[in-house]
Amino acid sequence: MKIAVTGKGGVGKSTLAALIARVVRDQSKKVVVIDADPDMNLATLFDIPSERQVAPIIEMKELIAERTGTEVGQPAPFFTMNPKVDDIPEKYWVDQNGVKLLVMGTVQRGGGGCACPENAFLKSLLGHMMIARQEWVILDMEAGIEHLGRGTALGVDNMLVVVEPNRTSAETAHRIKKLAADIGIKRVRVVGNKVRGSVDEDLIRKHCEGLEILGFLPLSEQIRQISTGEISLEQVGEETLEPVRSLVNGLS
Repeated sequence: MKIAVTGKGGVGKSTLAALIARVVRDQSKKVVVIDADPDMNLATLFDIPSERQVAPIIEMKELIAERTGTEVGQPAPFFTMNPKVDDIPEKYWVDQNGVKLLVMGTVQRGGGGCACPENAFLKSLLGHMMIARQEWVILDMEAGIEHLGRGTALGVDNMLVVVEPNRTSAETAHRIKKLAADIGIKRVRVVGNKVRGSVDEDLIRKHCEGLEILGFLPLSEQIRQISTGEISLEQVGEETLEPVRSLVNGLS
């Protein structure tokens, strides 16, 4: 199963990605999480100490230059569009309690001579992860779909858009649905987060009319404690995990 998790900033998509990985790992399945969000905070959520963390792939300028046939810091009018990437995951992921974390980073917008080689490298890496690999792959990404080309999109089984009980995050979900359809992602599903009851559920349904809703996650004190570092992902209890497990079981 290949899952892309997205949504408006601050809605809890990184936490959801981490919790899905925990649930999948507990089911004795192999799982890789790719951090492609500009904030790159999954290492913190997984409680990986700084000495074990690896630099984001996007910052490995010499590696990208070598694989794309360019030179660091030099204009690159010509570069390899399909660089070798199949050895990258095992070299640069961090295994934390059975979950593999690969911090990819995001392409900086605004031009720059080496942005195109970087973009080609990251898209090739994503394509390899989403199409060629056999593990569960969970991609934590920003609200756009800049990382996903048409080829990569074919490997996405489900795009989960995390929505809070408010109009603005629902509007983001509708925009993502349209963008995803443009590149061939067929299964875009909403996950309502930080829900306090039936009123919040109804509000999300109203503003997400026309979108498929996978399920809802209640407002959780334990999830807040994960984000503040009061508890680790491994300390999350069954009350918090059960709604996430229901989401995972509903994926197809």
